[in-house]
Amino acid sequence: MPVASMTGFARSEGIAGIGAFAWEIRSVNGKGLELRLRLAGSLDVLEPEIRRLAAQRFSRGNLQISLSVASNAERSRFTVNEAVLAEILALSDRLVAAGHAVTPTADGILSIRGVVEAQETGAAPELSAEDRAGLLAAFGAALDQLAAVREEEGRAIADVLRARLRSLDELVAAAESDPSRMPEAIRARLGEQIALLLGSTSASLDEGKFLAEAALIATRADVGEEIDRLRAHVEAAGKLLEAGGPIGRRLDFLSQEFNRESNTLCAKSNATSLTAIGLELKIVVDQFREQVQNIE
Repeated sequence: MPVASMTGFARSEGIAGIGAFAWEIRSVNGKGLELRLRLAGSLDVLEPEIRRLAAQRFSRGNLQISLSVASNAERSRFTVNEAVLAEILALSDRLVAAGHAVTPTADGILSIRGVVEAQETGAAPELSAEDRAGLLAAFGAALDQLAAVREEEGRAIADVLRARLRSLDELVAAAESDPSRMPEAIRARLGEQIALLLGSTSASLDEGKFLAEAALIATRADVGEEIDRLRAHVEAAGKLLEAGGPIGRRLDFLSQEFNRESNTLCAKSNATSLTAIGLELKIVVDQFREQVQNIE
């Protein structure tokens, strides 16, 4: 299955016995699947089926679903208010006779408010089985269109995420090979610090104790476990992207793990070079997680 985003728009139109209709679906990011329906007239009888069909297609996203209907012309008729028309014509005759006005046109008179009134011929007819099937088929077409839009955007996001994973992999490799992680570098740095504390680089030191302290500091400062876990998370995220489908929640979890390991690496760093790599890791992780928020 392809990777899909949670944003998109779809519209599907048709004509049924109840009149011309149009479905519109707007989808944005969401923690789960949330549907907000706005259905014309008495068409809320379709709500259970609409919810079932949408849940079959999508697992996450806030969907705003609307159904508008332009009723058939025979359902509304225009009538002329004879009393109002008679009063207007009488007034018009007096004004014309007195020379205060010209003879009015028919369209001018009919445009006066109250002369022509729209009247409903009755309540909306019950939804026939044929109309129900047509409306639901059009809704299915709108769902297909929305899925295609979300998948298209999802492919673009997946490409961005793969690029971020490559950057993370490169930074992890740089952290692993950083010279500051070598035991010799840790020992030299420890010697400098001890000598500075004693006030002389030529001060006599207990070699055995010095080596023991150096080993302890090296163990505490070692970021080998963080590097291994970061590598494992990069591999897991890559496999998820290849598998596709609704992977947003799992990628979000991996984003949190990326961030945790990057923070630990920075905290345990014993050199500015390794700290710089850790900070760059955090930047790329933030970019990765920002894009993950759009994935279904």
